Amino acid sequence: MTVPTSNAATSALAGPNALAWLWLSAVVIVLDQASKLYFLSILEYGGPTIPVIDGFWEWQLAKNHGAAFSFLAGASGWQRWFFSALAIGISGLLVHWLRKLPRGHWHEALPFALIIGGALGNLIDRVRFGYVVDFIHWYWGERSWPVFNVADSAIVAGAVLLVIASFFGGERK
Repeated sequence: MTVPTSNAATSALAGPNALAWLWLSAVVIVLDQASKLYFLSILEYGGPTIPVIDGFWEWQLAKNHGAAFSFLAGASGWQRWFFSALAIGISGLLVHWLRKLPRGHWHEALPFALIIGGALGNLIDRVRFGYVVDFIHWYWGERSWPVFNVADSAIVAGAVLLVIASFFGGERK
């Protein structure tokens, strides 16, 4: 006996669209959450750091109540829900675009998947803790890059790849 599968949701998932790239989003989320759990188990907030490359890179546990580069971190708490809603909205929009994008358009699908994974990885932290867990700290002498995490890296990589794709995307048929 064959069960008909001609409804719109099933055909959208099974079609030749770029939703298959969501596997990459899932990988980013798993790597992000696993790395955060690991560093939460070996470091303390405000405690000693672990040098990786002396004078340049260390593991340092930090709470980020804001967005990238601690934007709005000092606000009164509303930013938690604002950035959570933003992550859900942007991820939903990008999933919608993946559904409409042909599977072969990896130049757009790859960055979308990275951004979705990063946004949802940080969303999990916001819902769970009320802040984002950061642990990667790069610095040079007195100059310091804000502490970040795997999800942040995926978002930035996705954004950079989107910019590159916009310059080299060419005309699509």
